[in-house]
Amino acid sequence: MACVVARQDLRTPAVFVLETLAVAACYYAGGRLGLLRELHIGGAVVSPVWPPTGVAVTCLLVFGLRCWVGIALGALLILMHLAALRSSSLGILVGSTAAPVCGYLLLRRVGFRSDLTRLRDCLHLVFLGAFSAMLISATVGAVLLVATGDLPPQNLWVVWLAWWVGDAMGVLLVTPVLLMLYRARAPVHWSRWKEAVGLAVIAGVLVPLATRSPASLLFVIYPLLIWAALRFQLGGSMVCALFASVMATIAATDRVGPFKQLTEVEVLVNLHAFNGALALTALLLSAVITEQRNTRRSVERACQELVEVLEHLTAGEAAARPPRDEDGRPRNTD
Repeated sequence: MACVVARQDLRTPAVFVLETLAVAACYYAGGRLGLLRELHIGGAVVSPVWPPTGVAVTCLLVFGLRCWVGIALGALLILMHLAALRSSSLGILVGSTAAPVCGYLLLRRVGFRSDLTRLRDCLHLVFLGAFSAMLISATVGAVLLVATGDLPPQNLWVVWLAWWVGDAMGVLLVTPVLLMLYRARAPVHWSRWKEAVGLAVIAGVLVPLATRSPASLLFVIYPLLIWAALRFQLGGSMVCALFASVMATIAATDRVGPFKQLTEVEVLVNLHAFNGALALTALLLSAVITEQRNTRRSVERACQELVEVLEHLTAGEAAARPPRDEDGRPRNTD
């Protein structure tokens, strides 16, 4: 027994190191993806959707608070990739780490469930994990840029808004998809695979066309989102929303389609409004549908159990009832 305990004690630091490195690698990979598409707002370079915040919140929900070291390490690698470390880098690093950690603590305090099958869990993710927690990173980062002279004071609010919404969109769009992938189990027996293929083909054709057409056809994406939520719940709706958001971000940074004649600020506002509407529609609609289906199944199960109880009671009464003759009078069995 002592040998087993000693071996487990030796394995614990190794598991922690591996988890930390894995979280840092995922955070860094998400940051590199986010940096592929940038917007220049108020003298600063911002990412319309910042995937590392979604990666960080997901890792905290899966591994617990101990993975904050990996988040900090990943954020440090991103800062080193962007530029040489400066005095403001430490504050930005602290803000980037504290925001998802605070979001995780708020979610845990309200009893958040990562399966996202309840509407309350989706609302908590939106208002606590995304909108509230990401105020920390945006405020710390924007204020430090102004304090160090890297950002003109008159551009504080527009950069702060872009920073905050980008971090929040990372949580709303990336975290549900990663949680869904983490909870997926193989083999998957999918009875509606033909419908899923049809939805994927239609979305693959319609979404790029809508995001790059100058005729402002972004609204045609929402029927696809509703279709995905009705038939495939969270998995289908969030994958569809993430794909549409990526294509819209590409169109916005390329300044094509409905974003062609807009200024930088107008591009940012329109893109954030579109991404936010996509994420909220997919997340909340799928949660309502899933919650209603679970309620219906619970009612059907309760009705079935009640029928079985009544059948059992009826059979017991029939067995206990004495036999009767043709006139309905109890028959003497002596």
